[in-house]
Amino acid sequence: MDSLPRDAQSILELAARSMFDLFANASEGMMLVDRAARVVWINDQYKRFLPALGFEREEDFVGHPVSRVVQNTQMHQVLETGKPILIDLLTNKAGTFVVSRIPLRDAAGQVIGALGIVLFDHPETTLQPLIEKFSLLQRDLDDARRELATQRLKQTGQRQSKYTFASFIGLSAAAVEVKRQARRAAQSSSPVLLLGETGTGKELLAHAIHAASNRAAGPFISVNIAAVPDTLLEAEFFGFVPGAFTGADRKGRDGKFRLAHGGTLFLDEIGDMPLALQSKLLRALQEGEIEPLGSNKLIPIDVRVIAATSRDLTRLVRDGGFREDLFYRLHVLPIRVPPLRERRADIAALLEALGEDVALRSGMPPPELSREALALLEAQSWRGNIRELRNVLEQATMRSDSSRIDVQQLQTVLRESGVQPIVPSPSSEELSSEPHTAPFAQTEQSVAPSEVAQFLRPLAEQVAEVEQRAIQAALDACRGNKAAAAKMLGMARATLYARIESV
Repeated sequence: MDSLPRDAQSILELAARSMFDLFANASEGMMLVDRAARVVWINDQYKRFLPALGFEREEDFVGHPVSRVVQNTQMHQVLETGKPILIDLLTNKAGTFVVSRIPLRDAAGQVIGALGIVLFDHPETTLQPLIEKFSLLQRDLDDARRELATQRLKQTGQRQSKYTFASFIGLSAAAVEVKRQARRAAQSSSPVLLLGETGTGKELLAHAIHAASNRAAGPFISVNIAAVPDTLLEAEFFGFVPGAFTGADRKGRDGKFRLAHGGTLFLDEIGDMPLALQSKLLRALQEGEIEPLGSNKLIPIDVRVIAATSRDLTRLVRDGGFREDLFYRLHVLPIRVPPLRERRADIAALLEALGEDVALRSGMPPPELSREALALLEAQSWRGNIRELRNVLEQATMRSDSSRIDVQQLQTVLRESGVQPIVPSPSSEELSSEPHTAPFAQTEQSVAPSEVAQFLRPLAEQVAEVEQRAIQAALDACRGNKAAAAKMLGMARATLYARIESV
């Protein structure tokens, strides 16, 4: 740069300052770290994230190692390699962000620090068109992969995984984090333990981990332990030789371990495994060999195990219902799959995907939910998680005379399923239909004559005005942080975004 004419050098310096000022003012936040990876500066926009990150004062953040104050940061990688990370998703306690990280160099070309830029703080809404296009392309790619896998299955007889990480729908902080952990687990050969309630997508993640691993070309074999009688489990796992027991197949049979050789064995509901079989499973995992029923010959196996359970394994170990040594053997890469109530922001996207699947299977148009219907579904506790959400949507779709689904239809389905619907916020109909012990004119809080005119308007219009004022007040109090505002108002982020967009 020193060899450039003075005018050109001045222009470059001016351009650099202008670009910096542009990003500092237009981005959602910026930070600088020095060569030692300490935070040395943050701009005003970034300061609004400090409370969510757990810091009350700027001095508790600036001057400290970036890895200590920002969870999951990749600034160290930029400093070590000198290469930028132009687009990335960062998830931490403050939320999920689209970020850019750029190395800073001195005149000699040495890395002296790095610049971090928060491009978007709500990727699930800001980048929705791009995300939808990517999801469509990813879906087409998944379909092509499944078709190739099906052809390979016909040729080899092997069973393959059916899902990828793109199949695990969601951009909430909880969904992004569980996919990040699962992707890291896919790069390892250690056992994985998926923990979570029924219907959260544990089996889907198991398929995705296999598909992203170096065993993807091998078979994916699954066993639902809770669905197999205890007396048949040992034969199901290890197989048997001819004549091993009364009624045994004359040709014998390979067990799931041998079928999964070179691939992945998914043990669903591992918490329901009988104690007597747990010791044999532990030996198979430790020694890498099995002994079929009726045989005295050990057979070597090469299997990566992914286990899942909806039960509290720690308590089972404490109560003597699960072997402690097997627990530690499986508890190498534990991943907690969050329940649907912890990722309400994903419900809208899940409903879209589930609706398309329901339409494909039924030959009907995809269901369309009103804004109120979406808000109702986002407010439910969903004890059955995604499986229950799908069931409710499918029931409402089958019962509806059109593709449009309203609140009343969903409330009926929920009640008939034994669920008392949780109302997200009072609607105009609910407000006007509430029982009263006395006419309005006879209540103690009667409206003054001078104020009557402002209330003689549609009630829905007045409720909407109050709601918008409350949302604006929360946004002002949270300095524009929508995630914090939604939490303050007690509503899902997706609901808040829908309310803002409707203005």
